[in-house]
Amino acid sequence: MPWKLRPSGPLERENAALKTTIVVLRRELTDKEGYAAKLELVVRQRSRTIDALRGTINQLREQNRRLDEEADRLAEMVRFTPQIDAAMLAPK
Repeated sequence: MPWKLRPSGPLERENAALKTTIVVLRRELTDKEGYAAKLELVVRQRSRTIDALRGTINQLREQNRRLDEEADRLAEMVRFTPQIDAAMLAPK
């Protein structure tokens, strides 16, 4: 004797539709959570890169400041050295 499927009522159809909706929404949520996790990773990497570049900029600024100070000292030394003319260089 073959089994007969009983006709599904409106509540059973609505229940099946809701189950399908739940599966779709869970999948969308999983996709969005994965996307958010990837974005968080990218933001962390970007922040680390920015911090490293800021450190490099600060080092270069300090190096430029030291070089400017040294250039100023050398310019002072050159300014106060006596002027040598050709007569001073001639053998005596």
